[in-house]
Amino acid sequence: MDIKVQAMGDYQTNCYIVTINEKDIIIDPGVNALSWIKNNVKNPIAVLNTHGHFDHIWSNQIVKETYNIKLYTPRDDEFMLTLDPYGLGMPPSYADVLVNPDEEIELEGIKIKFHHFPGHTPGCSALQIDKHLFTGDFIFKGTIGRFDFPNSDATLMKRSLNKILKWSEDFHIYPGHGDKTTLKNEIESLKQWEKYI
Repeated sequence: MDIKVQAMGDYQTNCYIVTINEKDIIIDPGVNALSWIKNNVKNPIAVLNTHGHFDHIWSNQIVKETYNIKLYTPRDDEFMLTLDPYGLGMPPSYADVLVNPDEEIELEGIKIKFHHFPGHTPGCSALQIDKHLFTGDFIFKGTIGRFDFPNSDATLMKRSLNKILKWSEDFHIYPGHGDKTTLKNEIESLKQWEKYI
């Protein structure tokens, strides 16, 4: 597995390209992501969203149309794909597949689990590919995603933290912003947040 990352736009939102068996999966194509994607893919097969915030989904539609591939979005965040809440001119996008909470999908032999961790958004998910977890804005290095936005929910965030704290396996974590980390390294931080909320 090869993982490429590039921070996009004013919010430095991480766009990932995961390449397995010469197949490229694009995760969270943010603002003006297409040119970087064009320079780094050979055989893209899908676009995946961790959640529906504009800085993660901005280039959804142009990427999926450029490569004629499907867009997979958590079902509970579908409503965000056509919203432009801050009037920034975000292009609307339209999911081809709405993924249910905790559903596992398979793309050309590649298994991807959408672990549902609501709180930051209703559909916020961490995408598991093998021992790699693309956490969007759920877990960052040293902290967690905000839960004071419209459509955020502190009670659900606390429940999500409690859920992941029960995991016994370690994972490489690739967050929506900032540097990668591991679940083991974040356990104490997550415990503190779970108590705080």
